[in-house]
Amino acid sequence: MDFHVYGTQGKPSLLLLPGLGVSYEIFLPLIERLQDRFYIIAASVDGFTLGKQTRFTSVDDQAAQTIHYVQSVLGGHLDVAYGLSLGGKILSRMLERNEVLIDHAIMDAAPLLPLPNWLVDPLRYYQAFNVWTCYHWTDFWKWVFRSHYFDVLLDECKKVYPFGGKQAVLDGYKSVYTNRLNAIQGADIHFWYGTKEAFVAKPQVKHLLQLCPSAHVEVFDGMNHGQLLVDHPEEVAKRIIELI
Repeated sequence: MDFHVYGTQGKPSLLLLPGLGVSYEIFLPLIERLQDRFYIIAASVDGFTLGKQTRFTSVDDQAAQTIHYVQSVLGGHLDVAYGLSLGGKILSRMLERNEVLIDHAIMDAAPLLPLPNWLVDPLRYYQAFNVWTCYHWTDFWKWVFRSHYFDVLLDECKKVYPFGGKQAVLDGYKSVYTNRLNAIQGADIHFWYGTKEAFVAKPQVKHLLQLCPSAHVEVFDGMNHGQLLVDHPEEVAKRIIELI
């Protein structure tokens, strides 16, 4: 993993963990709004880096690498951590391991539960095909959707696909789909999702609340997977600022 820093050391620390198939640059509009207030660490997940070939290992390995970075560079403490999708899954594993102190944690549409074994391979190959089409047919999909949200996701996909390719997607989804969150530790835990992804998100919320009844759940009307961050980074920035 690579870790890209913005802002000034000594200010509240903010860790940003991106989703599968996108780079840390998906956070740049958010970083622009927060770098005067925070010391920001934006992670590049293995398999979805820019400019060099990497291979996704596992959710647990990505969590371990991030924990090591926080321990060695930040003294084992984060003021705020925000994880989008796969990034939220990695963040959940960090909270489960409880080896660093995280004052405020936001899991945005994080998959916390595994899928049935029979469904894992068909779904991950289907997702790999989706990502392949995003890389090769980007202009076509932009014409179909005509949406800033999809434009950003397609551009991100096109940037990272050459450096991890199909294998990174297959390995990433397999690790996500076969891991269950068994415990969680944290003083202030938040789970966000949009109404357009409620069918998938609601079981994750139910499981989280069984483990942590005090977790804060927020649902954003009309939003799809990752859309709040992409279309409304100012709203995400406002909510992060309010946490501290």
